Amino acid sequence: MFEKFKKKLVEIFSRKKIDPDEAAEEIPLKLIEADVSVETAEYLGNLVRNKLKDRDFSGELNDVLYASIKEILAIPKPDILNVNKKPFVIMFLGINGTGKTTTIGKVAKYLKSKGKSVVLSASDTFRAGAIEQLSMIGKEIGVEVIKHEKGSDPSSVAFDAIQHAKARNIDYVLVDTAGRMNTNKNLMDEMKKIKRVSNPDITLLVLDAVAGQDSINQARTFHENVGFDAVIVTKLDTDARGGSILSIYHDLRKPVLFACVGQGLDDIMQFDADWYIEKLMPENSIA
Repeated sequence: MFEKFKKKLVEIFSRKKIDPDEAAEEIPLKLIEADVSVETAEYLGNLVRNKLKDRDFSGELNDVLYASIKEILAIPKPDILNVNKKPFVIMFLGINGTGKTTTIGKVAKYLKSKGKSVVLSASDTFRAGAIEQLSMIGKEIGVEVIKHEKGSDPSSVAFDAIQHAKARNIDYVLVDTAGRMNTNKNLMDEMKKIKRVSNPDITLLVLDAVAGQDSINQARTFHENVGFDAVIVTKLDTDARGGSILSIYHDLRKPVLFACVGQGLDDIMQFDADWYIEKLMPENSIA
């Protein structure tokens, strides 16, 4: 995992010592090639330089980089388990191909494993396949799916799902949405309407780790047009560079809530900063 990212750091870590100013120049160049945005890479390089100058870190560049990355990842994550509202409505955003619908199933199964009741809203009415996929996932994990016909008003599906949850005292409503293109104005207007009608308690953006820098562009578009509170990153089981996660935290000031590490509905984990950093760092750099 993250092999391409680690390879970019091997040359630096092979040194016994590095000048702080050299670190500030070289680290960003390596990280930009690993899908870290220019802004984040330069910020991280400056963090490392300042920490190296603060004390004698001879032979301990890995510790400095570890601490600097962790500082970027210090944004607190929202807690979706310990909530005081029922139903708690979660709206999911993301373009087609990110694994959004499957991710909704993973979150639903995760919540069920914690003793919570869940209903799914098939509000991607643009594609009949999306409705069918969510229905199959709901059947597999044993949760009801509220759905209308293809081409129906997505907001009305979300509204009906929320009313269904209220009537049956269900804990969570997970709202799927369309993802035709992140630059499609009609899509963004549709997302705004769903959000206005469903009034979600939290909005989560699903991003594909393999997409690299393009995922940051997607995030910016959704952030500017619809707004979201946190991110779920998918396909981290692949050889994705992984640097886009740093940019999500630094450029967008948004935390990653979950990481998807496989194709199964159980392959989801709460995102942990230490786990992530250890996966990023070259193996021989970790004490």
